[in-house]
Amino acid sequence: MACIIHLETATKNCSVAISENGQLLAELSVLNDHYSHSEKLHSFIEKVLKKAGKTPKELDAVAISMGPGSYTGLRIGVAAAKGLCYALELPLIALNTLEIMAQTVLPISNNSLLIPMLDARRMEVYTMVLDAQKQVVQNTWAEVLNTESFTNFTTKPLLVFGVGTEKFQAINPSASITFLEEPKYPLAKDMIPLAFKAYTEKRFESLAYFEPFYLKEFLTTPAKKIL
Repeated sequence: MACIIHLETATKNCSVAISENGQLLAELSVLNDHYSHSEKLHSFIEKVLKKAGKTPKELDAVAISMGPGSYTGLRIGVAAAKGLCYALELPLIALNTLEIMAQTVLPISNNSLLIPMLDARRMEVYTMVLDAQKQVVQNTWAEVLNTESFTNFTTKPLLVFGVGTEKFQAINPSASITFLEEPKYPLAKDMIPLAFKAYTEKRFESLAYFEPFYLKEFLTTPAKKIL
């Protein structure tokens, strides 16, 4: 048996799901521009457990969306995941947020490439490239968008999706690139196949050393001096 709770807090979505042997039992999600993760996450965990008819002691693992994404959201999600793992002596599974986003996207063709994007402010996005079978072709990086972005991949049809696609489409409305119309956010339920595979292969993280995948260092604005 593999009863896994999945936590996704890398974007404006606060999302929790529970699966058993790779099948969804219950899920709860809310999209909030004000990043209400600190208020919602723990109550979502309790509600989803109740909906699934499970107790915390019946869990076999915790899966977390590790980033890239919002610094604050990732920090809250990882702290909650580690807390569950320590309290219940459970293994931790960490999944790439961009790879999670690609799980429910249908490729254009068998040779097309999938390009998930998450907004990293200004003209920058977090991105990766996957093939039509959802295998990683180029791993995660931060791309400053310009008219030359992804031109080394345009020998194949490209499907671009996620938060941040609008600004890329504005500067490069190429006929060889298909953009999904609605922004796609990662969801906890989309973590299930990846998490179940990681669980069966025993790909677990070290609780002592695991940190969110911020990709870039967190920068703060220096405080103004008071004269």
